[in-house]
Amino acid sequence: QVQLVESGGGLVQAGGSLRLSCVASGSIFSIYDMGWYHQAPGKERELVAAISSGGSIYYADSAKGRFTISRDNAKNTLYLQMNSLKPEDTDVYYCAAIRRNYCSDYVCYAHNALDAWGQGTLVTVSS
Repeated sequence: QVQLVESGGGLVQAGGSLRLSCVASGSIFSIYDMGWYHQAPGKERELVAAISSGGSIYYADSAKGRFTISRDNAKNTLYLQMNSLKPEDTDVYYCAAIRRNYCSDYVCYAHNALDAWGQGTLVTVSS
């Protein structure tokens, strides 16, 4: 099973940028559909962005135009470039390997089961 370790979170002012990274090990990273999720205390996990093994990309409405998901299969690494950050983006962000279900839209990925997820990295955006 794949193991995932996130990094890159931190404190940033509103309007600033962060780049999250997620390094995978223990399995063949390139075969997985991957996603970035966020989860606030007491709330359900929400999908921020997903990228299929073939490179198709899907975003939550809140992320469109501001965030960019990408992957480097040679480095076994998933990225999330976060620009124009807002205080409401403050949250713990997790990367995850999404269970194969041949999804072709955001809604499918958002409700799909996960095969693995990391420990999370905290993003704090000050106003």
